[in-house]
Amino acid sequence: MRVLMLTQVLPYPLDSGPRFKTYHILKYLAERHEVTLVSFVRASDSPDAVDHLKGLCHAVHTVPITRSLLRDIGYAIAGLATNRPFLMLRDERRAMRALVRRLGAQGNGRPYFDVVHADQLNMATYALEVPAARRVLDEHNVLWALWRRICTTLPPGPKRWLLEREWRLLRRYQRDISRHFDAILTVSEADRAAMAEVVDDPARIEVLPIAIDPGPGPLLRQPDGPHILHLGTMFYLPNADAVLWFASQVYPRIRARLPQVRFTVVGANPPPEVRALADPPAGIAVTGYVPDVEPIIRRSSVLVVPLRAGSGIRVKILNALAQGLPVVTTSVGCEGLATAPGRDLLVADTAEDFAEAVLRVLTDEALARSLAASGRRLVEQMYDYRVVCRKLDDVYRGAWMEPGDHGNVTLSAATSLDALEIELLGSAQHDRP
Repeated sequence: MRVLMLTQVLPYPLDSGPRFKTYHILKYLAERHEVTLVSFVRASDSPDAVDHLKGLCHAVHTVPITRSLLRDIGYAIAGLATNRPFLMLRDERRAMRALVRRLGAQGNGRPYFDVVHADQLNMATYALEVPAARRVLDEHNVLWALWRRICTTLPPGPKRWLLEREWRLLRRYQRDISRHFDAILTVSEADRAAMAEVVDDPARIEVLPIAIDPGPGPLLRQPDGPHILHLGTMFYLPNADAVLWFASQVYPRIRARLPQVRFTVVGANPPPEVRALADPPAGIAVTGYVPDVEPIIRRSSVLVVPLRAGSGIRVKILNALAQGLPVVTTSVGCEGLATAPGRDLLVADTAEDFAEAVLRVLTDEALARSLAASGRRLVEQMYDYRVVCRKLDDVYRGAWMEPGDHGNVTLSAATSLDALEIELLGSAQHDRP
């Protein structure tokens, strides 16, 4: 098959959850199909990363995208004026639209691509520009459900009001644009249930868990004392909230009983309140972006994922389990994973319980070894991309649907984006939560 994959983030190098997820799907597809990759690129994306992807794909095309506070303010104002989600407006680029139209025109009026695979909701609008036999929308998480959950962690005020408004707009946008896709992929049953709330025909929703390459074996770790690690992009609000909660409510309880403990926060673009946590006398380090985290993982004793809001599946947990690093997380953090608490990782939701769970891992070597071994087995058996991604073959053929179902939702080549935007704007006046 000829597959056009549209990605909001260049899926290499493997230094963030979205890149891990997309890269392994891309790798699986490229081994079996003729894949053309179209991706936004940032100034930080290197030519070497693009060259690596060219080695996998039939062709790679990129469109530069720049983010800035001034631009975001403009998109926020536009969102208020048009009742469109800020997160979707922020990724609107004429150059991307022109590129996908040009690629789609290779068929001279007939679909050139057999499948258009839109990776994340932000890319769905561009998929509508391309005539194709099938369209697949691949959701890393259900954005509207994620932002709704985040709102529950915020006090009343302007920030909460804006996020309340955004999740309602995102839900409406998700509902309307999903009508034009033959299949919608989610990473967990929880996300599938959330998506089913807004999709006309839930039979089009299929669960495809995030998958990784477990590698040949776990890392040989040599912790430099009781060393707690948190990994994750810090500009992602749930990660920042998790670190702040852990540092203020959990870490002091651990340090009171284990004074030599250290806590390292690794992740790009930490906001000022996270940077302010850095306190060498208290054993807290905030590194910012680290190109290669493997040396830090080798020196760490436990990964903490103290999420209080989120959606999708945490790739950092899968990677940690594959690398043999014990994990302590919350119920939200391990949501959607087939992990068994107490066997593959430890789960706690209150500050007191979370501190106790971390202390158990730091002080009980037998428990730490058992968690590491069991977690590794789980990833090998259930989250290897070479096994998980086989489901894509059926999704692309529509084999999991009833005969004739997929034909009713395929968008014709003549359907214009303008018609969809009119539909979206018109529905804003009567949408309800």
